[in-house]
Amino acid sequence: MLHTLLFVALALISSLPYNNAAKTNYVTCGSILKLLNSDYSYRLHSHDVKYGSGSGQQSVTGVEQKEDVNSHWVVKAQTKKLCDRGEPIACGATIRLEHLTTKKNLHSHHFSSPLSGEQEVSAYGVDGVGDTGDNWEVICSNESWMRDAHVRLRHVDTGMYLGMSGRSYGRPISGQMEIVGLHSPQHGTRWTTSEGLYIVPKDKDSMPTEYAHTEL
Repeated sequence: MLHTLLFVALALISSLPYNNAAKTNYVTCGSILKLLNSDYSYRLHSHDVKYGSGSGQQSVTGVEQKEDVNSHWVVKAQTKKLCDRGEPIACGATIRLEHLTTKKNLHSHHFSSPLSGEQEVSAYGVDGVGDTGDNWEVICSNESWMRDAHVRLRHVDTGMYLGMSGRSYGRPISGQMEIVGLHSPQHGTRWTTSEGLYIVPKDKDSMPTEYAHTEL
């Protein structure tokens, strides 16, 4: 099903005119992307594996592999809100990231993470519906979130920053790294976009939605 979805999405991709090239650099509502940690070069990842401690919710980890389809996330508006497809995400905006494969949202709460004892980050919800623990503020220095920029994601409910602890799991997810909430914008909390399908902002009187993509 997932591979079919990605194939259909790629089939819709059109060639972008030269004067639209700058538009492809925005991260926009509805885009499907991978987030790469700028400090560790691991991608944000999830899968149908539950934590054995803490909340017991679906685990979120970091993986080095570029090709893993379980690292795709859909950019959406904050809980109980909507955003227009292709709308650039403003710096300071609150968003959700929905895991494409399992339809659960990137989430955090006051549980301890299993390896470092920092704040746990999990995947939560049913078919994209969760709660306010799924809301993340995009912290960046431009007017909008740009694909080539380093950003931080601050958890709205707890004030923690999405980051990596630098610790790795053993079986059954050997080599994957721990994703946590950290108290300050320190090493391990910088992110940039990587592979994905990016919906290009369109002018009011433009043709149907255009797409820009890198290797999925």
